[in-house]
Order: sequence, then C-alpha cells, then structure tokens
Amino acid sequence: MRILAVDIGTGTQDILLFNSKMIMENCPKLVMPSATAMVARKVEEATRRGEPLLLTGTTMGGGPSVWAVEAHLRAGYAAYATPAAALTFDDHMENVAAMGITVVSADEAKAMRGAATVEMGDLDLAAVATALEAFGVEPRYDGVAVAVFDHGAAPIDVSDRTFRFDYLKQVLSNDSDLSAFGHLASEIPPHLTRMRAVARRYSALMDAPLLLLDTAPAGALGSLGDAAVANHEERLLINLGNMHATAFRLRGDRVLSLFEHHTGLVGPTKLEELVGRLVAGTITNGEVFDSHGHGACVLEPSSSGPFIAVTGPRRSMLRASKLAPHFAVPWGDMMLSGCFGLVRAFGYKNPEWREAIDTIFTI
Repeated sequence: MRILAVDIGTGTQDILLFNSKMIMENCPKLVMPSATAMVARKVEEATRRGEPLLLTGTTMGGGPSVWAVEAHLRAGYAAYATPAAALTFDDHMENVAAMGITVVSADEAKAMRGAATVEMGDLDLAAVATALEAFGVEPRYDGVAVAVFDHGAAPIDVSDRTFRFDYLKQVLSNDSDLSAFGHLASEIPPHLTRMRAVARRYSALMDAPLLLLDTAPAGALGSLGDAAVANHEERLLINLGNMHATAFRLRGDRVLSLFEHHTGLVGPTKLEELVGRLVAGTITNGEVFDSHGHGACVLEPSSSGPFIAVTGPRRSMLRASKLAPHFAVPWGDMMLSGCFGLVRAFGYKNPEWREAIDTIFTI
C-alpha cells in the first residue's frame, strides 16, 4: 500500500510517501516551501520588474500570495485574475474588485499580452513526482491524501471565522472522531471551495482514491503516532501552525472540546489562559471570537486532567510554558505530523485499508 500524503500549510508543504512495506521512519519525506509562498515569490518578481499581473489557475490558500498581490497593487501595478483564481482573495467578486483586482474571463486571459502570468493552485503532483524520481522513487500511489485549511465560502453577511467554526461544530455533532473532518473527493461539502479546487485539479490527473482533510485535525491525528501521546487516554493536543492555533481536548480520538485562534494573535500567556480554560471546560466561543479568533466549544465536560502535547512549526511558543507540554515527535519527525494524520484519516475513510493502517498507529 502506497499513500501520498501532502500537508499544505502557510510556510511549508510537507510530503510523505507512505509505504506499508517499509517502516515509517524509512518512508520518503519532503518539507518544501508552501504553494502560496512560491506564488508570492513569483508575484514579487513581477512587481520588481514593474509588470502587470495575470493570475490564472484555481482557488488556493491565501496568506503570502494575497499579501504579495496587495503589495503589487500598492506599488501602482495592475492585477487581473480569472474567476477561479480570484476566489483565493474573497468568495465574493465585488470584494475582489474593491481590492483593485480586475476579474477577467478565461478567453480574455488567453488574449492578454505583456502581463506576468502566475498560475494559482495548492497541489502540484508533477513537482512531487519530479522530486521523487530524482532519488529513484517511483511516483506510484494507491491513494492520495491532502490537507488544506479551508475557511469555506461564507455568505457575504457572515464572518468567515464564524462560518468556519460553525462547520467544525457541525462535523463534531455528527461524529466526534478527529478523522470525521476528512472527506473523500465525492463527499466534499459544496462550501469547502479550497478542498473542491484541489479535487477538481486532481481528478484530471489521477484516478486513485483522494482524501481531503483539514490541516488542524491532521496535525492532531498525527501526534497520536508519538508513543507518549498514544499511551494516554485523556489528552489535549495543541497544533501551533504558522497561521492558526488549534487545541483539541480528546478522550481517545473523540473530541470533547476545542478552540481555534490565529497564532500571531496569541502569545504564550494568552495561549496558556485559553488552554487552561479549555481543560476546565469554562472556555466560551465569545471570548475567542471577540479576540479575533475563530471560536471555541465544549461538547462534553471532563473532570480529569489531560496529558498535554504540542505540535506544529510554532510550537516553541510553549517552550518555557508553565503548561510544560510534551513536544510530540511522531516517528521522529514533528514536521510530518499532518502527513501521519492524513494516513490515519485515509484508513478511516477507506475501510479496506483501515485495519492495516490502524495497526501502525497501535504503539
């Protein structure tokens, strides 16, 4: 069994070719710049050259790519985008136009001359294949699993933070297992436009099963591959990404409570406070949202103290914390936590492979 797992973040995209015939530590792995960071560099090159910008391709993650286009516009240069690419900036075209981006049709884009063309998109399977082949690894997959952070297409009068957190709560109300956040390509809800964009691009290239999973639960699921985390039934897993900070209070794999915030808006003190209130079951959605986070919810109270573990590229925020969290290192590689979680979720959604994959996570 060979599963390609790609965890697409803001700073990096982390790649694992899981092979059930190899021990996890020996499976091929890559930690490379994220798709949005690479797009940002191309945009910045166009800005330095003083060229107008044409954005094509499909919806993808924002952050660096959006900031680079905004800087391009502030420098006085034009930016054009096809409708699918424009959705990267906002779900509503009137808001994209208000930013200064001109939305053009595919035919208009093809006829445009003199603009620096930058293709948008989260998943580049050709680049992954080239990297693997350079080291003699065959890019053959029985399945592919991809993690992206998807706010969802919120109505124009609804906060995207509220919209995303309402979706998280809805998923957990039906199935409180972390893997429930995963979707097979045919099951992706219509409002998860970033996931659907990945699935559309993928379906034109491959027919192996595809799973999409949110990055926050992917990292938490992967942390269960750390023996110290796996040996505790009651656990609190903190995923400190470059953009988002999420904490899941778990019993086994079942979510009891969670909060989600922006990493850049929570220092160590605030993070400790939120985690403490999550453990106590006193955290409220209002306090997180009002401080510009996404939200919080307590699905089931718990009186026992959990084992606290942290993962993610910004985990050093808690290095000197009074929480004294365990720094989870599943299979010796923290940066691949999301990929390990993707493999676990792939088994959850594909019963024929579930037992074999679950056995790997039985530490």
